Amino acid sequence: KEEQLSFDGSSGEFYSGHIEWSPDSKKIAVAKVRINEKTYFYIVESSPDDQVQAKLHKKEYLKPGDALPIQKPCLFDAEAGRQIPVDSQPFENQYSLENIKWWPDSKAYTFEFNQRGHQLYQVAEVDASSGAVRILIEERSETFVEYSGKHYRYDLDSTREIIWMSERDGWNHLYLFDAQNAKVKNPITTGEWVVRSVEHVDEGNRTLLFQGSGQNAGEDPYFIHYYRIGLDGSGRIDLTPEKAEHRAVFSPDYRFFVDTWSTVDTPPVTVLKRTSDGSVLMALETADITDLLAAGWKKPEVFVAKARDGKTDIWGNIYYPTNFDPSKSYPIIEYIYAGPQGSFAQKSFRAFHYSFSGLAELGFIIVQMDGMGTSNRSKAFHDVCYQNLKDAGFPDRILWIKAAAEEHPFMDTTRVGLFGGSAGGQNSTGGVLFHPEFYKA
Repeated sequence: KEEQLSFDGSSGEFYSGHIEWSPDSKKIAVAKVRINEKTYFYIVESSPDDQVQAKLHKKEYLKPGDALPIQKPCLFDAEAGRQIPVDSQPFENQYSLENIKWWPDSKAYTFEFNQRGHQLYQVAEVDASSGAVRILIEERSETFVEYSGKHYRYDLDSTREIIWMSERDGWNHLYLFDAQNAKVKNPITTGEWVVRSVEHVDEGNRTLLFQGSGQNAGEDPYFIHYYRIGLDGSGRIDLTPEKAEHRAVFSPDYRFFVDTWSTVDTPPVTVLKRTSDGSVLMALETADITDLLAAGWKKPEVFVAKARDGKTDIWGNIYYPTNFDPSKSYPIIEYIYAGPQGSFAQKSFRAFHYSFSGLAELGFIIVQMDGMGTSNRSKAFHDVCYQNLKDAGFPDRILWIKAAAEEHPFMDTTRVGLFGGSAGGQNSTGGVLFHPEFYKA
């Protein structure tokens, strides 16, 4: 039997084709979409192959301030053939409304709301009987909630709990929420270091595996380590204690993993480990770079200097040509990518860097570092980029290069250039425009 449930759709405000049935097949969750006015940018093709006259092309492209499509959460009772009203007004100043998901008992569904401007992010729940909405999780920031690179949610359906990633204490960590009363049960991880990602949740044993960095004193704070921890925050174990960048590949049952670790100047070591305690079961391989060194390869040098605040460490690398002579004077080229979505300085072993090994051979010292405004450190470190992409960490980068030159007299700070692609192209152009006293090319 076919039965129409809605009668208020129109060309400008229509129901999405992406619907979510409740597990008991009695209710439907869907979004009603109010479309935006389309905006375009235009390109002139001056010399097309098929005609003498130029061609005008246009492409749909939204810019800051343009109207966005608005999705309103809706609820239908398929069994009763009626719509249950949901108050969508609090969620209409949106960048996005997504991830509509039912609880297994069909009593409610949840969605995630990202307010335009990214200073408010919520997980909301819609009651399947009444349509009433309540907020389960709320993130607020005076700068921005990092919804793209630091978002993780895992629903423990049987216990109505949610594992949630947040920077609410100034560092990226995991929290266990009670979805019944919309409160934090306990932080899972804490401290002045960051969770990088979650590998696996073991619901039966109430533990999880995650990647983290910055826990160990005297070590590069970007080095990724793998940890096991209880959902109550107890029993944290570093499964990869070696002071290096780690890459783990877990067995399908997560009882074992292959761990490969290295640094920019230490070749990779690969072993088989047990996940329960990180014990080494078998050595698999150690890379041999004897021939590489014999051919004249120069190890990159890790260098650390203070940021603009005089306190924060900025980490980076110095790269040398194979015919390096410390008695000579070398111009410096910085390879830059200051996009706020990540951190980019090399951490693991690589014999040749695809972007600049050849450039070093032409007689340059190459440097790369992550300045303030990039990710994977504290929230305050990241906030430097807020509405300020032009900064690109240049005050930190310039201090870093000057500090390196003080220790390395062969580095000539009167001849400094920089290059990069994509965001690095914008950054390198910004360097010579905004800091011409330092960057010359």
